[in-house]
Amino acid sequence: MSKNAEYARALGRVAPAVISVGAIIVAWELYAQFADIAPTTLPPPSRVVTQAVQHRQALWDNTVPTLTATLAGFACSLLAAFVFSVLIDFFEPLRRALFPVFIISQTLPLVAIAPLIVLWFGFGLAPKIMLVALVTFFPMLVALVQGYAATDRDITALLASMGAGRGRIFVLARLPTALPYFFAGLRISITYAVVGAIFAEYAGAARGLGIYILNSKNNFRPDLVLAAVLVSASLTLMLFGVTVLIQRLAMPWARLSQGAKP
Repeated sequence: MSKNAEYARALGRVAPAVISVGAIIVAWELYAQFADIAPTTLPPPSRVVTQAVQHRQALWDNTVPTLTATLAGFACSLLAAFVFSVLIDFFEPLRRALFPVFIISQTLPLVAIAPLIVLWFGFGLAPKIMLVALVTFFPMLVALVQGYAATDRDITALLASMGAGRGRIFVLARLPTALPYFFAGLRISITYAVVGAIFAEYAGAARGLGIYILNSKNNFRPDLVLAAVLVSASLTLMLFGVTVLIQRLAMPWARLSQGAKP
């Protein structure tokens, strides 16, 4: 496939999303401008962007703590999901013992558990990391466990007949099979990570996008609220794009197989 064909194909994939988002923004701008609605009720996108630029330093100062909590919490969640998935794969009784606990953890309402975690662990970084890990852990764990279970039994039997042990079979067959499932769970989890960090800041923090949104709301500045929301959405899209890039680097064969399709 030529470079021009690749660019055209990439543009064809991006164009529908750009058109739909652009149409929503244009409709919002026109409605806010001509529907005689006060900017304190519904600011137009142009005002939101203008205020974001004017308050960029304050937004940046509050973005750094949120991003730090997001990355730290997600890293802990990723490590915990991988470790528990391996333990569950190697020891079946652990699955029956731990999965109900993990499922119950996902039923806990954050609006109730977040203040308690802040009360128990203070207003530092630790409770934010814990809450981000709580909301992102389960999708990755389930994706990994399902991926291990999807391993072709014939491949497992072949490796076993060649003398491969349980650990080697895991590395050569079960782990590569789980990669597509893992990255699907990773993309789901990363969309929750920034929201989890912001929600944790609502419960108690000195700085962060959550505090910035809360203060802007209390000051009746919906334009600044939406500016912070724009930043958080941009962070989520950026992190999502990073996961897609990592998947392409970790699974080059998947891209080659897609390119081979007519």
